[in-house]
Amino acid sequence: MKKISRRTFSQRLGTGLGAAALWSSIPFACAMSGSKRDEESLGVALVGLGSYSTYQLAPALQETQFCHLEGIVTGTPSKESQWAQQYQIPKENIYNYSNFDQIAENDAIDIVYVVLPNAMHAEYSIRAARAGKHVICEKPMAVSVTECDAIIEACEKAGVELAVGYRLHSEPYTQEVKRLVREKTFGEVLYISADAAYISLGNPDQWRLNIDLSGGGALMNMGIYSIQSAIYGTGKNPISVRAQEFSTRPEYFKQTDETITAQFEFPGGTVGNIMTSHNANANRLYASCEEGWFELQPANNYGPLHGRTSQGALEFTHERQQKLQMDDFASHILSGTKNVAPGEMGKRDMIIVEAIYKSIAGGSAKIPLDLGNMGLV
Repeated sequence: MKKISRRTFSQRLGTGLGAAALWSSIPFACAMSGSKRDEESLGVALVGLGSYSTYQLAPALQETQFCHLEGIVTGTPSKESQWAQQYQIPKENIYNYSNFDQIAENDAIDIVYVVLPNAMHAEYSIRAARAGKHVICEKPMAVSVTECDAIIEACEKAGVELAVGYRLHSEPYTQEVKRLVREKTFGEVLYISADAAYISLGNPDQWRLNIDLSGGGALMNMGIYSIQSAIYGTGKNPISVRAQEFSTRPEYFKQTDETITAQFEFPGGTVGNIMTSHNANANRLYASCEEGWFELQPANNYGPLHGRTSQGALEFTHERQQKLQMDDFASHILSGTKNVAPGEMGKRDMIIVEAIYKSIAGGSAKIPLDLGNMGLV
């Protein structure tokens, strides 16, 4: 059978014409020669060339099978030539923030990955969707639930797929935790503890310390991992939360939260604690169950992760998490496999974030949550 162009495939998939049948006809021999790959590999444009794009996403896109680095969007002219040379990116695939919307005319770019400060996620995710591009939005999805809704609506209206940059859902230790919970290997989870924190000693003028750009502090950064871990470590969404905040370095954390703790109640009586901080090092998920326990430590860094259970150690081969994440999303677009981190998941987490901040503002008040199965995949 003849090969189907990337654009034709996306259009047919969008109209629901036999994704499974089309998948069987497509060769995916994606040679890793520069930024150009097999015709059926999806082209990715990175929006924002900070440290995460530079040291994680771009290198990962040299290893991916179903997608590749095809374009960049940057406000720094010196990075244009540097990245063009390093990754063989053609001039016509290089954009800045003024001409970004012209990306709609570029058929070589299928996915836009928004890797900007949190307060810019909604704007560029929406603009990417309107340009007809599938969207990966780095976590947190936005700085409010309202913005999450706007991103989801824009993607649905444009008929494009949306994912949040939750790399751990494609990572084998995390997938094993989800399996243990789903299959009740140790019975029901009775207690969950999830910590995600690091000590910030960097530039006091960095955007993460600017409330207008970050939308919050540790909770909007590492705290997302704590929330995520508590949820996939129980397989349930919380039904209430109570939270506290404290700071020992107010001269440094002038606008944003330094350390937050929170207590969750889950359906069935499961309880959980989370901790996140920009002034401590913590990286652990622990669950106590009816008939045993499981643990990841480290649980949320770039890996390799490590795990053990009451039955023994967990051992999985390490691969770059961002490679697995982006290939999962590209596979979802091309073949209709499950979207492991859909926009609904990002919105759910922002609902929880807003509830935590509301609890703190109310003096550690108990805030009910009505999430049902929202975002559980």
